[in-house]
Amino acid sequence: MALIIRSPLLDFLVISSISLVVLQQKSNAEDQLLMLQKPRLMKCRFDKIFQLGDSLSDTGNCIRESLCARRLLCGRFPYGMNFFQNTTGRCSNGMLMIDFIVAGATALSTENLAEEKIVNSVTNSSMSVQLDWMSTHFKSTYPTDRLAKLKKTLFLVGEIGGNEFNYGLFKGKTIKELRSMVPKVVQTIIQGVRTVISFGATRIVVPGNFPIGCIPIFLTQFRTNDSTAYDEYHCLQDLNNLAIFFNDHLKQAIQELKEQHSNIALVYGDYYNAYLWLLQNAMFIGFDKNSLLKACCGVGGDYNYGIQNQCGAIGVPVCTDPNTYISWDGVHLTEKAYSSLARWLIDDMLPKLNCHV
Repeated sequence: MALIIRSPLLDFLVISSISLVVLQQKSNAEDQLLMLQKPRLMKCRFDKIFQLGDSLSDTGNCIRESLCARRLLCGRFPYGMNFFQNTTGRCSNGMLMIDFIVAGATALSTENLAEEKIVNSVTNSSMSVQLDWMSTHFKSTYPTDRLAKLKKTLFLVGEIGGNEFNYGLFKGKTIKELRSMVPKVVQTIIQGVRTVISFGATRIVVPGNFPIGCIPIFLTQFRTNDSTAYDEYHCLQDLNNLAIFFNDHLKQAIQELKEQHSNIALVYGDYYNAYLWLLQNAMFIGFDKNSLLKACCGVGGDYNYGIQNQCGAIGVPVCTDPNTYISWDGVHLTEKAYSSLARWLIDDMLPKLNCHV
């Protein structure tokens, strides 16, 4: 299993991403990935970036895990069509946010999900499993003086935790039932952050969830003729409110942890507002105003998404220009969207990382 892990968005059925990303700045190519959008981040002089997460950040781990690979469509064309015309396991047409900043994984273990009567049939690589990978990696790579060697390292713990709700929604769980799971999911993430701190991390980003009510897979599954169910962006309000509820609990838990570790730069990654900014400014950035909630690679209904005809399946078409779409496959985003989100997030997080730039 490669130790390059990055974080992808919502992985239901379509994909599951395992993301323990380890990115080291050792070549010009890797430096260029970091500098594509915001060279200011280079001034932080991070020599490594580790990320735990799901398919929003997975750069190829899922295709190396037998269970995950069997259900993975991201490992076949047209995924990767704009990234050296090669499939890499990234759930997009090209690069992900982690590529610019520097899959179906869950925060809760398979056993904990089973207690909630939620089955994750895609991958067993929950956060605890990924932390074990990280621990093993550190023991073999930094047998001595680990704290000093991780001094210039950035850790991203997430985005993870969203798949618990994604899987639950498609298993018929109510919003109320999913809200009751939030404290357990958040505490699992926070315990993961504590573990990362114990490894020697001093600068950590903990991302929240996207407004899932704006994602084609959910817009398709929970489509309604009730106009009051939608907000000003034509997203489903109840689902977005669930994401806000989760994010608020996560932010509170991060704040409490910061008070216990005043020497740690612990930053909330505001994926939710980054996505809203993207919707608000989409046309200025070059996205098609008529396709903001549609999948580029997909077919069916108002959102170009059909659960029986997903991107990567035979005969499923791809839009002419993915750069004009936010959603790539109805679940994950396009390279252009990830690039824009990364630019916003870097601007938002950089002053909080104690980089002194």
